[in-house]
Amino acid sequence: MIKKYLLLSLGAFMALSATAQENINTNKFRQLKQELATPNSYRNAAGAPGHEYYQNQANYDMQIELDDEKQIIRGKQTVTYINNSPDALTYLWVQLDQNMRAQDSDTKKIQTGSLDDRMNVRSLKAMHNDFDGGFKLDYLTDTKGNNLNYTVNKTMLRIDLPTPLKTGQSYSFKVKWWYNINDRMEIGGRSGYEYFEEDDNYLYTIAQYFPRMAVYNDVEGWQNKQFLGRGEFALPFGDYKVAITVPSDHVVAATGELQNAAEVLTPAQKKRLDQARNATETPVIVCTQDEAIAREPGRSSTKSTWVFKAKNVRDFGFASSRKFIWDAMAVKFGSRTVMAMSFYPKEGNPLWEQYSTKVVAQTLKTYSKHTFDYPYPVAQSIHAAAIGMEYPMICFNYGRPEKDGTYSDRTKYGMIGVIIHEVGHNFFPMIVNSDERQWTWMDEGLNTFVQYLTEQELERGYPSRRGPAYMITNYMGGDKKFISPIMTNSESIYQFGNNAYGKPATALNILRETVMGRELFDHAFREYAQRWMFKHPTPADFFRTMEDASAVDLDWFWRGWFYTTDNVEIGLDDVKWFQVSTENPEIEMPISRERGTEKENRFIGNIRNKTQIKETYNEKDPSLNDFYNTYDQYEMSILDQQDYEKYLKGQSEDEKEIMAMNMNYYQLDFSNNGGLVMPIILEFEFMDGTTQREFIPAEIWKTNDKNVSKVFAFEKAVKGITLDPNLETADTDLENNYWPKRMIPTRFEMYKSKSRDSENPMQRAKRAEEAASPEKD
Repeated sequence: MIKKYLLLSLGAFMALSATAQENINTNKFRQLKQELATPNSYRNAAGAPGHEYYQNQANYDMQIELDDEKQIIRGKQTVTYINNSPDALTYLWVQLDQNMRAQDSDTKKIQTGSLDDRMNVRSLKAMHNDFDGGFKLDYLTDTKGNNLNYTVNKTMLRIDLPTPLKTGQSYSFKVKWWYNINDRMEIGGRSGYEYFEEDDNYLYTIAQYFPRMAVYNDVEGWQNKQFLGRGEFALPFGDYKVAITVPSDHVVAATGELQNAAEVLTPAQKKRLDQARNATETPVIVCTQDEAIAREPGRSSTKSTWVFKAKNVRDFGFASSRKFIWDAMAVKFGSRTVMAMSFYPKEGNPLWEQYSTKVVAQTLKTYSKHTFDYPYPVAQSIHAAAIGMEYPMICFNYGRPEKDGTYSDRTKYGMIGVIIHEVGHNFFPMIVNSDERQWTWMDEGLNTFVQYLTEQELERGYPSRRGPAYMITNYMGGDKKFISPIMTNSESIYQFGNNAYGKPATALNILRETVMGRELFDHAFREYAQRWMFKHPTPADFFRTMEDASAVDLDWFWRGWFYTTDNVEIGLDDVKWFQVSTENPEIEMPISRERGTEKENRFIGNIRNKTQIKETYNEKDPSLNDFYNTYDQYEMSILDQQDYEKYLKGQSEDEKEIMAMNMNYYQLDFSNNGGLVMPIILEFEFMDGTTQREFIPAEIWKTNDKNVSKVFAFEKAVKGITLDPNLETADTDLENNYWPKRMIPTRFEMYKSKSRDSENPMQRAKRAEEAASPEKD
């Protein structure tokens, strides 16, 4: 039903306008001048590398040994650091990330906690854990064996150079080290081992395991912020040669290409690997499950060295186990062949053999479509029971079925999602190499966004956890005391997943679907990726490139979504219906009669009086009646008709045209209750059942970001209006998005705790099938 109907004179209608004005200093559309660094010759105003952009390089030659009996990593390495900066460097900074696990680390000291009447054993055990996983440095010398002066400051090591390292010069040093490998299942970590008690074996996923050069750049000099555990890594690019020595019955996966396959693989395995280079549809099993099971009971007394090389990478990770099954397939990029591969124990099957490598291949294709063709020769997914983590060309991913081979949909899609996410990190930040120690969202948020695109291309209706606008509303509408802006250092974020992954991914999705449109967004996003591949971008470079490549002013969007904790909550407060009066008494008087009598007829007193007052006084005595007892103010007279004819003769042509349109005018009043300005998207439903969409850019809030009104004109009368009909703006309160107002039901279930050993849907379906089948003899 129509909420309100008012007559409006033509002159009053033509005078409608908005006059509110906001102080320029708090205007949500002011440009990002103070927030962004001033453009210069290193990073220009368009968001691209400037004509004097530089980055330094670090090359590594390493010999690594895995002690499978004592769970120790030992290494020797020669690092060659090349100074391409315009500055002479008097010292070098090296990251010692494993010192986070040293017994006196700040990471342990700053952990908070509280005691309760009921404490679980794992929490108490963690309090008493005295594991020492810090680096032990045997020596640090120049290439001639001379000791170098150095200082260890927790997770950072400073090497004082004998002479300043000038522009264009390189410096090489050697370091020998070792550390105890952490148990990922007991004390966590991105890197470490998992112990399989059933067959007394280990699966190692090893990273952050060697002293790594820090980044020196034009933005902040040395990036030498301490590693506390959450903020990840800022690393320079370089070339790696790594020899990894392991027990001879181990299979090794690593960053880069295997250089000595003929020495470490059997002839059959080598032949299968060669076959895999032409397998573009189905992976080839290189190391079979039977071979892996046969290796599990043994303990080789000999060792093998696997040699890998990688060019232009920022890091190097590897995995090793005698439990590994290995499959591989080819992904074609023009004349290039990229190998997609997976390594997993039998405990990962059948899930991993069915999905992992195919998901790796699809991820490379989809990410490449949105950025650039994947440039490395290989991409690998390694099975691990703990959290997912990424490194160039290799990543560690969870997702393990039950012992009977069944699994829940949550396990399946969780595994696929983490594989996509971690493989996708090859693009952000392994190639588009942002500073993770400072800006987590630049790799996690951008990567989660493209992860969402990949999931939707993998399977129609894929149950993505992050990306769609409606999925972030509970977080954005929550208690602001526990929400921090996206532009917050990674160690200071309250809700890490929502802040660094979910919100930026959602913001980019809204830019693509609603603010910019897919064509403009996709072009600008590819431009950013291609400008900054194998370079070190900052947030300003991303913001500026997206605007530069699209001609869309997005400063208001970056400010609201990335620099504040405001949320989207736009309300449709009121709707007024206007029509221009025709002044024709034949039309207007019946309308006036209907309005004049409608309230009288609805009034409860009048309704009851009709039956309860049997006879009024003037009904008994008609002599009390006069002219006004029979006068009908709504009946047209000859004079009314003459006045109308005179009115018509005095009308201008514009007035006649407007009146002939016989339009319906609707004034919609909006309020911005969440503080975050966004486009206003409306769906109008008309009395005849048809609908019409209207998109109003966010700039409608430019002069008043609290309240705005807008008038719409339609030939047909409106039956209903919906604000944000497709849930594309992340509006946190939908109850004020409808006219007429709608009641939105909320369903609740009686709480019932679920048993941890409850069966998954596959197990239940199997049991149901068995129950339905005839009994066997």
